[in-house]
Amino acid sequence: MDVNSINNKAESHTVTPVSSDVGSAVGVDRRYWYVAVVKNNTEKSSAQKLAKEGYDCFVATQKDVRVWRTGRRVSVDRVVITSAVFIYCTERERRIVVNRPYISRFLTNKAAASTVGGRPVATIPEVQIKNLRFMLGHSDTPVGLVDRTYGRGDRVRVIRGSLCGLEGDVLVSNDGQSELLVSLDILGYAKCSIDPVDVEPIR
Repeated sequence: MDVNSINNKAESHTVTPVSSDVGSAVGVDRRYWYVAVVKNNTEKSSAQKLAKEGYDCFVATQKDVRVWRTGRRVSVDRVVITSAVFIYCTERERRIVVNRPYISRFLTNKAAASTVGGRPVATIPEVQIKNLRFMLGHSDTPVGLVDRTYGRGDRVRVIRGSLCGLEGDVLVSNDGQSELLVSLDILGYAKCSIDPVDVEPIR
């Protein structure tokens, strides 16, 4: 998923607005996880440059095995959130980083009320960063992001894969599985497991 999609769906319960004068009670600036939007899909190189400057940052990547035409299997780091670099820094440091030539901007909280100078910069809670890193490092299946959840009765369209273009209704699994079950109105009533990242809502 592109980071712009996340920005468009950002809500106050998932991202926290940070004012320009945030600091601790003893005058030491507090660090937060910010999302830097980089230019030209330079996630990895931008993170490397920031790391050399001493910043704690990471790119959401997952090991992916690709098979060449020759049959050779190659392990690559697939970028899960394009154009995004997570950086742990203070607000003062963020103001410095945003001026780097490879940084376009920082993710903002569109759900928050407008403030002087524009919308507040968003931060990601530490626990969510830890959960994301854990998933990226331990999941046996590809990790993807969706900008919404689906419930019983939601009408969706498959947007990728062998079922691309097919429409159906979401069913809720009774066994607690995380996959979506979709009713397909073709040849009677059929159902199959569909990953949430492979569907979009029909409005």
